[in-house]
Amino acid sequence: MIDNNKFPNDFLWGTATSSYQIEGAMDTDGKGKSIWDTYSHTKGKIQNNDNGDVACDHYNLWPKDIKLLKELGVKAYRLSISWPRIFPSGHEKAPNLPGLDFYSELIDNLLENNIKPFITLNHWDIPQGLEDIGGWTSRDMVDAFVKYSYYVSDNLGDRVKSWITHNEPWCISYLGYIQGQFPPGLKNNWLKSLTTAHHLLLSHGMSINEIRNNSKDSEIGITLNLSPSTPASESTYDVEACKFYDAQFNRLYLDPLYKKSYPEDLFDSLIKKRLIKRSDINFLKPGDLKSISQKTDFLGVNFYSRAVVRNNDISEDKNLPIEVTLKEKTDFGWEIHPRSLYDLLIRIKKDYPIEKIYITENGCAYNDVPDKNNIINDSKRIEYHSAHINELKNAINDGVPCEGYFAWSLMDNFEWCEGFGKRFGFIWVDFESLKRTPKQSFFWYKNLIENNGKEI
Repeated sequence: MIDNNKFPNDFLWGTATSSYQIEGAMDTDGKGKSIWDTYSHTKGKIQNNDNGDVACDHYNLWPKDIKLLKELGVKAYRLSISWPRIFPSGHEKAPNLPGLDFYSELIDNLLENNIKPFITLNHWDIPQGLEDIGGWTSRDMVDAFVKYSYYVSDNLGDRVKSWITHNEPWCISYLGYIQGQFPPGLKNNWLKSLTTAHHLLLSHGMSINEIRNNSKDSEIGITLNLSPSTPASESTYDVEACKFYDAQFNRLYLDPLYKKSYPEDLFDSLIKKRLIKRSDINFLKPGDLKSISQKTDFLGVNFYSRAVVRNNDISEDKNLPIEVTLKEKTDFGWEIHPRSLYDLLIRIKKDYPIEKIYITENGCAYNDVPDKNNIINDSKRIEYHSAHINELKNAINDGVPCEGYFAWSLMDNFEWCEGFGKRFGFIWVDFESLKRTPKQSFFWYKNLIENNGKEI
C-alpha cells in the first residue's frame, strides 16, 4: 500500500516523443525514406497536406530539447529510433553510422542530465524499401527487424537499459489495412491486417534475445494501445459488437503475448462474416506462439480513452436506444473518461501474468495558443493529466504493478494524419519559427514530479 498522496519513491516520471513526429531532417546524414515520408507527400492523405520533413527539427535542435527535459525534471524520456536512419532502404548489410552516431550523442547527453532513455525501436516509420517488398505482410520483415534490433542494441545497449520493440501494433495493422488511414492505406483487408499483427508480434519475440545479449541487465517490453470497451446499449447486437471490438483491439495482442494463443472467437467471427477463410490463418507457423510469448520484463500501456461500441451493421430501428452518455471530449474528439484507465489496469492485472507495467503514453489534444503575455493557459490539459494520474494512483493502491508514467507529449509535433492541427505537448511549438514555449501544464507537471505525484 502506498501513501494516498504519493507514489512509490522509485516511481518513474517521464514524457515521450517519436522520431518522425519531431526529428525532421528527412534526408540528412544518409537517412532513407520512411513509409511516412512517402505517405505524407501523397496528396490528400494528411490534413492541410502537412508533412514531417522539418517537424520540430529535433534532429538539429535536440540540445535545446534536452535542456527543456532537464528543466521539466523528468527521470526518464521515451524516444524512438528512426529505422531508415540506421538502414536507409532496410536492405543494407551494415548500418548507417551517422544515424547511430546521432542517437549515441543524444543518449550520452540524456544520461549526463540524469535522464533515463527508454528506446522504442519501431514507432511506425519503417524504411520505404521494406514496404516495397510487402512491409509487415511479408514474413521477411521479421528477419529485417531482428537485424535492425541487433545493430541498434549492439551500439547503444551499453548505455540504454530500457527497450520497447514496437509501439501500438494495432495502429499499424488496423489503421493501415482496415480503416486505410495509415500507410499503406488499404481498407477492409482482414487477411493482411491479421498477417501484419502476427509478424509484428513474432518479430517482437524473435528480437528479445538479441537485445538482451547486447544490453546486459536491461528490461525489454512492448507497448500496446489498449482500451476498455462498453456496449452502447444492453442489446445483444451491441454486446456482441463490444466483444468483437475487445478481441480485435486488445486480446489479439495480449493473448499471444501472455497466453500463447490467439482469441479464437475473433477468427470465428471473421470467418462467419466471410471476411477471412479458415485456410487464411496459415500465416501462423509451428513454434510462432512460443516465440511471441518469450518472457518480457514489462508491458507498456498507451491509454487515451474508452470505446463505447455500437453495432453499425443493423439499422437503428432494430436496435435498442443508446444508453451510454459520453463525457466531455478533447479537441481530437476523444472522450475524457479517466475511470477507464483504472478499469483497464485492473482488468490486465486480473487476466494476464504481467509483473511490471509502464504507462508509456497518456495525453490529450487541446489547441491553446499564447496570450498577449506569451502565456499558454492549457488548464484542460492539466485537468486531464491530473484525473488520469489520480486513477493510476488508485490502481497502484489496488495492486497494479505500475512503475512509471510517460506523459504524451513533451512538445507539440506532427500528429500523423492530422498534420500539425492537433497539439498534445507540454511545450508549444511555433511551426514557422520552431520556437519552443512551455505551457502552464509544463510547470504543473514539473511541480508534480518534484512532489512525486502529489499536487501542491
